[in-house]
Amino acid sequence: MSAAPAPRIGVLALQGGYAAHVALLRGLGADAHEVRTAEQLDELDGLVMPGGESTTMTLAIERDGLGEPLRAFAASGRPILGTCAGLIMLDRGHLGLLDVVCERNAFGRQTHSFETELDVEGRSVHAVFIRAPWVTEAGAGVEILAEVDGHPVAVREGRLLGVAFHPELAGETAIHEAFLADVAAARA
Repeated sequence: MSAAPAPRIGVLALQGGYAAHVALLRGLGADAHEVRTAEQLDELDGLVMPGGESTTMTLAIERDGLGEPLRAFAASGRPILGTCAGLIMLDRGHLGLLDVVCERNAFGRQTHSFETELDVEGRSVHAVFIRAPWVTEAGAGVEILAEVDGHPVAVREGRLLGVAFHPELAGETAIHEAFLADVAAARA
């Protein structure tokens, strides 16, 4: 009996820290690729929306006509992981996929960046916060997975997972492992 093929994961590569996500996912055994077009979404089992600058990402998504294809991807039940600005892109005011509202740069400017340990679903996660958002509103179906000073910084709604920090910069694998577990469940 042959093993199932590695999950094919896309990392939205319009702007931001996509290369670190690709490397981390490949290290976890995924078939990870940079994604820049709607057509590339068709062949994927899951998608990562990386950190970067949310205004620039919004403009790139509009320019490249990716809004509706990204919504269709989420509607198909395939998992999406959003990190930092990727979390913002998933919220009500942007792609409208995750029933949350995020506040940009909630912890302050670049000079207020910090690292901390978080408990996320019973696992210790080293979290790097750089001009990070937090969740100011969450719908009834959104599970709060972790908080910093009472502010939600990791959330899940169905097959959508959003974190306000950069696990890829710390070489932290727990978040990507949880995402890949969601991908495996969706493929089953």
